[in-house]
Amino acid sequence: MPLHQLPAPIVTNQKQQGEAHTQLRGGFLALARGIWIAGVVATVWLFVAELPQLYTQLQTVCVRATICPAGTLSPTGLRTLHDLGLSVGEYATYIFAFFVTLVFVWLIVGFVIFWRRSDDWMALLVSLFLVMFMTISGISKNSPAFVSPAWDPPFQFVSFLAVILFGLFFYLFPDGRFVPRWARWCAMVGVALAVPLFFFPNSPFDVNTWPGGLNVLTILSFGGTLLFAQLYRYRRVSNPVQRQQTRWVVFGVTIALVVFLGGSLYALIFPSLSQPGSLYSLAFTTASGLALLAIPLSIGIAILRYRLWDVDVLINRTLVYSALTGTLALVYAGLIVTLQFLLRGLTGGNQLALVGSTLAIAALIQPVRRRIQRAIDRRFYRRKYDAARILAAFSETLRGEVDLNQLSEQLVAVVEETMQPTYVSLWLSKPEQHDRRNMKT
Repeated sequence: MPLHQLPAPIVTNQKQQGEAHTQLRGGFLALARGIWIAGVVATVWLFVAELPQLYTQLQTVCVRATICPAGTLSPTGLRTLHDLGLSVGEYATYIFAFFVTLVFVWLIVGFVIFWRRSDDWMALLVSLFLVMFMTISGISKNSPAFVSPAWDPPFQFVSFLAVILFGLFFYLFPDGRFVPRWARWCAMVGVALAVPLFFFPNSPFDVNTWPGGLNVLTILSFGGTLLFAQLYRYRRVSNPVQRQQTRWVVFGVTIALVVFLGGSLYALIFPSLSQPGSLYSLAFTTASGLALLAIPLSIGIAILRYRLWDVDVLINRTLVYSALTGTLALVYAGLIVTLQFLLRGLTGGNQLALVGSTLAIAALIQPVRRRIQRAIDRRFYRRKYDAARILAAFSETLRGEVDLNQLSEQLVAVVEETMQPTYVSLWLSKPEQHDRRNMKT
C-alpha cells in the first residue's frame, strides 16, 4: 500500500472511536435533549427580560463614576459625544445592537452544533455552554428587571450552570473523558465551591468572603488545573483528530486574549487614551467584542468542520504578528521617550523624535518579523522547522552528488527523519529494462 494512503483509515478509525464514546441512544438521548432545551429556554427567557432595562441603562448618564455599570456614559463622555455630533440615543442604540449581535452569534453557533450533533452528549454540553455563557454574562442580578425575589432561583441556577459548563468544557473537550483521571476530582471541588458562591452568597463557604490572598490563590489554582488538563491531554492522550480540534479552540482563545491584552497594554503605554471621555474605550470595547466571536466560531469549526482549513498556519501567523505588534509598540514608545529626552533642547525636538522613531520602526519590521518567525518555529513547530532544515540541506546535496546509491540512501534517510513513516521503500527502474520496452514498442 502506498505511504500517502496509510493515514486516512487511521484517522477515520480514531474519529469513529471518539464519536462512539460520546454517542447517546434511547432514553438517555431524550433526557439529554430535554435538559438542553430547558437550559436554553431559561437562559433566553432571562436575557430577553433584561433587554429593555439594558437599553434604558445605556441611555442614562452615570454621575458617580466609581459604580457606573458597564457601557454607561460619564458626564465627560457625554460631552465628547456632543462634540462629535452624536446623541445619547445613538450611542445607546449602537452599544445595545452590538451586544445583542455578539450574544446572537454565540447562540447561533450553539444551535448549529445542537442541530448537527444532538445525538452526541459532548456536543450537547459544548453547545449548551456556548448558549449560556455569553448570554448570562450580559445579565445583571441587580437589574431592576429582577427586583422580585421570584427571579432569584432561575437567575442563580442559570449562572451556576454556565460556570459549571465552562469548567467541564476545559476538563472534557474534545473526547468527553476526564484526562488526567484526577481532573474529575478537581471538577467536583469546583462544583462544591460554586454552590455557596451562587446559592449561599456571603456565607463562610463563599469564596468571595475569604481573605484576599486565599480566594485569589484558590481561583488561580482552579484555573491552572483547567489549563494543565488541556495541555496534558494534548501531549499525552489526544490522537491527530483531537489535536486538530484542540488547536482550533486555542486559536480562537488566543485571538481574544491578544486583542484584549494588546488593547490594555496600548492604554498603559499611552495613558491619555484612558482619560474620561476618550473614545478609545468605545473602540476597545468594539474590538474586544469582535475578538470574542473567534471563540464560538473556532469551537464550532473544531466540532463540525475541523479539517476545513489548516489551523496551524493561522495559529502561526497569529503568534508571529501578535508578537511583532507588541514588540514594535514597546520599541516605538521607548524610542519616542528616549529621543524626546535627548533632543529636548532642540527646536522641534518632539517632531524629530516622532519622525525618527517612525523611520526606525519601518526599518525594523522585516528583521524583527523574521527573528520572531524563527523563534516561534523553533519553539512551537520544532518538527516542521527541523524538517524544513533537513529538506534544504538535501536540496544542496542534490546539486553536487552524482552517485545514485548515495542519493538513494540520503533520500530514504530524509523521508524517515522528516515524515517518520512506519515503512519506507524506494523502487528504481533499471535502464536496460526501460530500453527493452522501447525496442518492443
